[in-house]
Amino acid sequence: MSFQLSQRSLDRLAGVHPDLVEIVKLAIQRTAVDFTVVEGLRTVAQQRENVAKGVSQTMASYHLPQADGLSHAVDLAPLVDGSIPWNNWQAFADLAGVVKACAAELGVPVEWGGDWKTLRDGPHFQIPRDWKGRA
Repeated sequence: MSFQLSQRSLDRLAGVHPDLVEIVKLAIQRTAVDFTVVEGLRTVAQQRENVAKGVSQTMASYHLPQADGLSHAVDLAPLVDGSIPWNNWQAFADLAGVVKACAAELGVPVEWGGDWKTLRDGPHFQIPRDWKGRA
């Protein structure tokens, strides 16, 4: 089965680095389970609010505009029967496998928050802050 990004997901990719957008667009074509873009670019005010609520740990988020003016992070979540299975780690890990494979195919380094040793973040994917883009 082939999936496509919803208009809401496409809208949430506005302001995200084009290489990361390309990874997401390829992943939706390759995944066995539908997914949604939860978040891309954040404002400083949004990030400050997330830190205050404990949803985010730092003001140095890759979701904020980087030196190139673009977000270098997206949060993606699988959709199972139309809902996000927040308590199903395997569903996030399966999606991460697809995203990482697509990134490798495109030659773009991507880091998954689920691979972090502390504060594992299943929805989070980021490219390096200093990433200039594919040649």
